[in-house]
Amino acid sequence: MSRERIILGIDPGTTVMGYGLIKVDGNKAQMLTLGVLELHKYDDHYLKLKKIFERVIQLIDSYHPDELAIEAPFYGKNVQSMLKLGRAQGVAMSAALSRSIPIFEYAPLRIKQAITGRGNATKEQVAIILQQLLKLSEIPKYLDATDGLAAAYCHFLQNQSIMVKSGSGSWKDFINKNPGRVKK
Repeated sequence: MSRERIILGIDPGTTVMGYGLIKVDGNKAQMLTLGVLELHKYDDHYLKLKKIFERVIQLIDSYHPDELAIEAPFYGKNVQSMLKLGRAQGVAMSAALSRSIPIFEYAPLRIKQAITGRGNATKEQVAIILQQLLKLSEIPKYLDATDGLAAAYCHFLQNQSIMVKSGSGSWKDFINKNPGRVKK
């Protein structure tokens, strides 16, 4: 008997935070919602962190996710940007911890690889494949939303043990090995 569960995925950011929620029943996943929290209108970094915390709490209280899948910060050229991103991630994680929700962290490369089979895929490629997999009516304006959804879907795939391994094949091989998951 399969256990139904809800996964909240977050793409942390201090300008735009993306999120997506999926409901999993057995080996099937469906999108519940996705969106963004726009933070560029706030000048105060600490106010941005407060807004992130409040929005994640709202999502948790509205959808009652069983797990949080979050994109890990990656090392970029700008150390200050990485520090701010790490704080945003930490605040989102704190919100989940305050509601006793288990957290699973995935590197951006791992998320892209899980969704597209390629770790160097673009945000657009991830969004297009998620649109097919989850039957999204349209791709959102901010791809941070599909990045949040991608974190949730990556976690779903991780638990299904059908992740595409590096060098194991192409997107075509993935489709052939997973009939019924995507339209050909």
